[in-house]
Amino acid sequence: MTIPANQRLQARSDLAWAIAVGGIAIVLVAALIAFTWTFAAALFLMFAGILLGVTLNAMTNRLGMLVKLPHPLRLVIVCLILAALLAGVVYLGGATIADQAKALSNTIKSQLVNAKAFLDQHGIDTNYFGLGNAATNPMDSQGTQQSGQGLPRNLPSAGELASSGGAIVSQTLKLLLGTVSAVGNFFIVLFLGLAFAAQPSIYRDGLIFMAPAKYRNEATVIVDRIGETLERWLIAQIIVMFAVFAATWIGLTVIGIQSSFILGIQAGLLAFIPTLGAIIGGLIVVLASLPSGWVAGGSAFVLFLGVHALESYIVTPIVQRQALDIPPATLFAFQILLGIVFGVWGLALALPLMAIAKVMIDYFKYDEATAGI
Repeated sequence: MTIPANQRLQARSDLAWAIAVGGIAIVLVAALIAFTWTFAAALFLMFAGILLGVTLNAMTNRLGMLVKLPHPLRLVIVCLILAALLAGVVYLGGATIADQAKALSNTIKSQLVNAKAFLDQHGIDTNYFGLGNAATNPMDSQGTQQSGQGLPRNLPSAGELASSGGAIVSQTLKLLLGTVSAVGNFFIVLFLGLAFAAQPSIYRDGLIFMAPAKYRNEATVIVDRIGETLERWLIAQIIVMFAVFAATWIGLTVIGIQSSFILGIQAGLLAFIPTLGAIIGGLIVVLASLPSGWVAGGSAFVLFLGVHALESYIVTPIVQRQALDIPPATLFAFQILLGIVFGVWGLALALPLMAIAKVMIDYFKYDEATAGI
């Protein structure tokens, strides 16, 4: 049976069109991946600003349940309340926080030195962990001074002065650039959050308008579900973080651990990162408690287990029962993947990104199941 020439020509045209479309799709996907990889820091910064905007908008909507005021006025009230709380914390405990932060930093450094000495005594090479110079520099300097007593000290040459001066300038510039970058990132996130929270409907409608006309109904449903899910999760996460902060602060104060307030703050902030945040926060608490004795260290470890159990089995299931339902192993694997690829940003924002992906997957699965009935 022979195929007419026009059908063969149509088949070839369809094949060429499919190959061209497939090639364009592959190029676009590769370009999207390259763009995401290159500008990952900026994209994560924008996403953090969106999360802040969602948080402020959620608080504004909750306030609207109590008082009937226009959205902009309620947003101003929420921002003033948050600014007053932050100013109150800084005013009442600013000096305490600074002193405790300095004491905590010195304590952690000394504990790392002790850990290095303990591992070295048991034949474990600590150079792999970057602890090689943590304890040797002070000893070497002391040894050099002791062995050099009574010996004439030569003045440094001009080249040594120039090289040391260049190193000082380089380190100073790095510190200044790091500070400026951190402050700049903070204000970028703050500006984006305020802009999104001030006019959420404009950005929602603009995002939906970017979808093709025939898919805008589906895009509207997905965007609204993502917004509702993120709002519920963020409000619940704020409650969890405050509960962890209060329990850690009160518990360490009862035990008699110094820097209890700053330790409570870091535990509350790290509670934003599921699983890994609790482990890192507990490790810092235990290390900071060891200088007070093994009893204090053991008590702090028991407190960490109690706070972690309170967070995982009581507070989180109660406040987040309607927010997210993601298996812990899946979340942990996703955190590790984003943490390795994108660093701290990926680790901190893994859960909200996975929440967005879960909303989209659930929607399309439900749509396919409905279509199959």
